[in-house]
Order: sequence, then C-alpha cells, then structure tokens
Amino acid sequence: MSYKKAEHVLPSELVALIQDYVDGEYIYIPRKDRKRKAWGSNTMIREELETRNASIYSDYLNGMSTNSLADKYYLSIKSIQRIVLNKKRES
Repeated sequence: MSYKKAEHVLPSELVALIQDYVDGEYIYIPRKDRKRKAWGSNTMIREELETRNASIYSDYLNGMSTNSLADKYYLSIKSIQRIVLNKKRES
C-alpha cells in the first residue's frame, strides 16, 4: 500500500470536507469489492502452503503421527488434523 497526497488525487472541496472530520490524520480508504485482490495474489504464499500441506499429508500417509507432524512443521495438532482432513476430502 502506498500513500498519495490527497491534494493530488481529490478535488480541493472534498479535501476541505474530509479535513472537517480527520484534519492532518491518516485514513485508510478500502478498495471497492469488485477491485479487491484475492488473498496471497501478490506473493507465492498460497503455493507454499499448498506444498507444505501436501508434504504433511504425504508424511501422514507414510505413518507419521499427528504429534510428530505438529513438531516437525511447528503447527498445532488441531492444525495438522484440519490439514489432513482437508487433504482426505480432496482425494
């Protein structure tokens, strides 16, 4: 997210009106729903998590316990159980 000077992108009347509410403070203006980007679309995190989860499921199928998986991947047992369940549903 980058900052833009209000005077450069908004009409002066609108800047004056906004100053009545938040004079000299930062405000966040969210994107319109139709312009929002999907979570992880700017990074490779989705792919990384998918690869990690596939490894977890593979280790599980090869006999590793959920406790061992939690220790290996630094996740809670509940998270491991959720990942395994989701992977079972995908299969």
